[in-house]
Amino acid sequence: MKHLLSVTDLDAAEATALLDTADRLKQALLGREVRKLPTLRGRTVITMFYEDSTRTRVSFEIAGKWMSADTINVSARGSSVSKGESLRDTSLTLSSMGADCVVVRHPASGAAHRIAAWTDRDRAVTGIHTSIVNAGDGTHEHPTQALLDAATLRERLGGIAGRRVGIVGDVLHSRVARSNVFLLATLGAEVVLIAPPTLLPVGVEEWPCRVSAELDAELPALDAVMMLRVQAERMHGAFFPSSREYAIRYGLSPERAALLPDHAIVMHPGPMIRGMEIAPSVADAPSSAILGQVRNGVHVRMAVLYHLLAGASS
Repeated sequence: MKHLLSVTDLDAAEATALLDTADRLKQALLGREVRKLPTLRGRTVITMFYEDSTRTRVSFEIAGKWMSADTINVSARGSSVSKGESLRDTSLTLSSMGADCVVVRHPASGAAHRIAAWTDRDRAVTGIHTSIVNAGDGTHEHPTQALLDAATLRERLGGIAGRRVGIVGDVLHSRVARSNVFLLATLGAEVVLIAPPTLLPVGVEEWPCRVSAELDAELPALDAVMMLRVQAERMHGAFFPSSREYAIRYGLSPERAALLPDHAIVMHPGPMIRGMEIAPSVADAPSSAILGQVRNGVHVRMAVLYHLLAGASS
């Protein structure tokens, strides 16, 4: 694996191998007072975030540190980006400094792909290979989030193939939804997107999933329901009448959660808007896998870094 830019770069065997590695790393750390493995000693991992993040940025930093990599965080506000430096120049600067891996989040869809293309071309001159990990590019993709969600489904449900997963809410602006649809379909799950028509992207009928506008009708047949964050910062128009109306139609209330089968789990990529997307009592119930997703995020990102960097000679 050279880069991780999209879940569509992974076939079922490759995705399963990443999940299996995450499981093995999780087991290797169990019971350790000092959570440190020598796996990536001598490697340098740089996180470069042009958007705010808590879970993704911190979990990548922890993942690198737990595998003994030198981990450095670069934020747009504290770098030469604030002086007008281009994305290309910033990327090539970090690569030329010897970064083995750059984890990038950017508001522009396709940014990670462009960075990978630039660093690949520059490699012919510098001889330095830098792996690029897409940590979220605009409304396009978020592959490691989809992998950690798959790890959580596997952990809580015993498997993914044949399971039915509902993804609810702001699909239009959600890179998480897109990555999950394609990865879960690759792993054999049935995915149903549940959202008002105004929050569905153009071309969604070509995705490997089913689409519904009726949350109550879908809940009794789901093995897992994933609530999405309403991304107000990306909205430039009235996509629904009001927050209250959204909560009434698409929020996961205790009454709605009771419609789920007993074994079903509740997920959310975070950050949650409690009371609108999901009721606090549902987010904190035994059926909630939300904190499990966060924990699995560290091990999955360890696995991604391992597959990209461990023993890599080119």
